[in-house]
Amino acid sequence: MFAYILRRAGAALPVMALVAFFIFSLLYLAPGDPAAMIAGDQATPEDLARIRESLGLSRPFLAQFGDWAWRVLHLDLGKSIFTGTPVTALIAQRLEATGSLLVMTLVLAVTVAVPLGVIAAWKSGSFFDRAIMAFAVFGFSVPVFAIGYLIAWIFALQLQWLPVQGYVPFSEGFWPWLQRLILPALTMSFGYVALIARITRTTMLEVLQQDYIRTARAKGLASKGVLFVHALKNASVPIVTVIGLGIAMLIGGAVVTESVFAIPGIGRLTVDAILRRDYPVIQGVVLMFSFAYLLINLLIDVSYTLLDPRIRY
Repeated sequence: MFAYILRRAGAALPVMALVAFFIFSLLYLAPGDPAAMIAGDQATPEDLARIRESLGLSRPFLAQFGDWAWRVLHLDLGKSIFTGTPVTALIAQRLEATGSLLVMTLVLAVTVAVPLGVIAAWKSGSFFDRAIMAFAVFGFSVPVFAIGYLIAWIFALQLQWLPVQGYVPFSEGFWPWLQRLILPALTMSFGYVALIARITRTTMLEVLQQDYIRTARAKGLASKGVLFVHALKNASVPIVTVIGLGIAMLIGGAVVTESVFAIPGIGRLTVDAILRRDYPVIQGVVLMFSFAYLLINLLIDVSYTLLDPRIRY
C-alpha cells in the first residue's frame, strides 16, 4: 500500500507540472493588460512600461514561468498585484469559509442522496423511484445560481427564516456560523444530491440482482439488513468514486454560490481576481484547487481497499 501511494504521488508530480504550465500560459496569452488596469485611464506609455517592468511582465515568457515555478516549489505563490498581500495569506484568510461550505455540502449531500438512491432501487418502478429520477434530471438541468436565487427568495426574503448573505466564523458561535451556511450548502448540494442518488440507484439495482442477495432474502433477513449491510457495502466502490469526482463540481459551484450569497471565501476571491486580472492570485488559487483534487483522488483510491477486501495494490 505504501509503495502504491508513493507511485501515485510520483505520477501526480508531472500532472501538477502540466497544470501549472497550462495555468501560467493561459493567463499570459489572455487578452488584457494588468499594468493598464493598475495605472488607470490617464496613464502614459512611460507609466505602463514602468509598471510592466516592476511586475516582470516585460521579460520573456519562459523566464517568467521559470521564476514563478521556482517560487511555487518554495511555497511562495507571489503577491497580489493590487494589494501587495502574499497570495498564501489571502488564501488562508478565506480558507475557513470555503472549507466550511464544502464540508457541510458534502455531508448534507451524502446523508440525503445515498438513502434516496438505495430506497429508489428497492422500490424500482414505483412512484417514489420515478420521483427520485425526475429530481435527478431537474438537479442536473437547473444552474447553480438559479437555485441559489430561488432558495434565497423563499427562505430568506419570503419566510425570513435564515439570513440571506454573509459569513460568520465558527469562533463567534456555532449557531450563527451554521445559519449563514444552510442556504449556500442547500444550493450547492442540489445537483450533487441528484448525481449521487442516481449513481447509487443504478449500482444498487445491479447488486440487488446478484445471487447472494437472493440467498440473503431466502434466509429471511430483514429488508433493511439486506439493503444497507449486504447490498450497499458491495455497491460502495462506484458510489465513493462518484462522490470523489463530484468534488470538482463542488469546487466550481463554490465560485458561483459564494458570489450569490456574498461569502468571503476562495471562490469569491477567484472571481474578484479574474475581474481585476490579478494574475498571481488566479494562479495560486487554481493551483491549490488542482492539488486538492489530486489529493482527494488519491484518498479515494486508497479507500477502495477498506471498502472491498478483494482490491489490493
